Amino acid sequence: MSSTAHWRNPKTFLILISIVVPIAFSAWSALLNNFVIEKAAFTGADIGLLQSVREIPGFLAFTAVFVLLFLREQKFMILSLIMLAVGVAITGFFPSVYGLLCTTLLMSTGFHYFETLKQSLSLQWFTKEEAPEMLGKLISVGALASLCTYGALWILLEVIQLEFKWIYLIAGSVALSIIIFMWLAFPEFKSETPQTKKLVLRKRYWLYYALTFMSGARRQIFTVFAGFLMVEKFGYSAADITLLFLANYAFNWLFAKKIGRWIGVVGERKALMFEYVGLICVFVGYAVVQTAEIAAALYIIDHLFFALALAIKTYFQKIADPADMASTAGVAFTINHIAAVIIPVSFGLIWLVSPAAVFYVGAGMALLSLILSLNIPQAPTEGNETRILKWN
Repeated sequence: MSSTAHWRNPKTFLILISIVVPIAFSAWSALLNNFVIEKAAFTGADIGLLQSVREIPGFLAFTAVFVLLFLREQKFMILSLIMLAVGVAITGFFPSVYGLLCTTLLMSTGFHYFETLKQSLSLQWFTKEEAPEMLGKLISVGALASLCTYGALWILLEVIQLEFKWIYLIAGSVALSIIIFMWLAFPEFKSETPQTKKLVLRKRYWLYYALTFMSGARRQIFTVFAGFLMVEKFGYSAADITLLFLANYAFNWLFAKKIGRWIGVVGERKALMFEYVGLICVFVGYAVVQTAEIAAALYIIDHLFFALALAIKTYFQKIADPADMASTAGVAFTINHIAAVIIPVSFGLIWLVSPAAVFYVGAGMALLSLILSLNIPQAPTEGNETRILKWN
């Protein structure tokens, strides 16, 4: 086997997409709060509306299974990545509510279809034994890519003092160049198990669906309002936010693979219980924090807990029919985004009255997730999906 053939394999493909996506999406998210406030004069209600629109494609992720009737997953993933990169590249040229709604919708459609397909292909291409560590490795690789991206963003903002629109254009163009290389360089890989080409909802997956729903609801509070808190309440600049993200991804780069390995040792139930107890404390902390330094510490801790969420994916891999991976990935992303479409805009209105109330509700969501996680068996398998309430 030639050296060229050696690296042109599914794992290298997944590693490369774990690099390219952070380049585009990290730039978009790191600059967003400052861009919308400084250039488009957004309020809390405006940012809530924008984030709700951003989550609409996630809500519609189940439609991926219908596209797969015409396109193979790998090719569909490449097309999704192109949409993501182009959406990011043009963001800075439309500094208005309606302009940002349109560019965000394009970017988000590509991003959410990509995430759906990545979950499906990862669970198909990795064995159950290697999945926790390899999924952790992909998070670690993505964190390193984000680390480099945020470092470049800080230089572009502070040293070169480039305008937001040119930074967005650079990030999107770099991502698009790598995507085109992947399109040309990799062969089409085949999965061992043919995937179901219709929507699949199984009663025995109910706990996975519930954990996924709560994860989506809870994550929105972090994604939308934790960053907005930093800018609005504590006056963080775009460069400050970039440094905060640098710290976040430094931790993920160093520890995500180890966290994945640890999940493989202790099991999904203990890992998720640890995550949810920690998140309860973090959300209460957001509600009462009065100093920028403590808020930054909470933000970093909050982000570190994200790596533990891969335990939901490995739990599903252990209980699922292998043919259900593609269909259920789309269904899961839709479930994940039901609350995500509603929470940003509705909680944006709550934010105008009481920012602390937003985070107290987040703590309640984490508590409910903790209760659900207690129902995961120590050794989940097909036929042993839950400790109680076994629906078959």
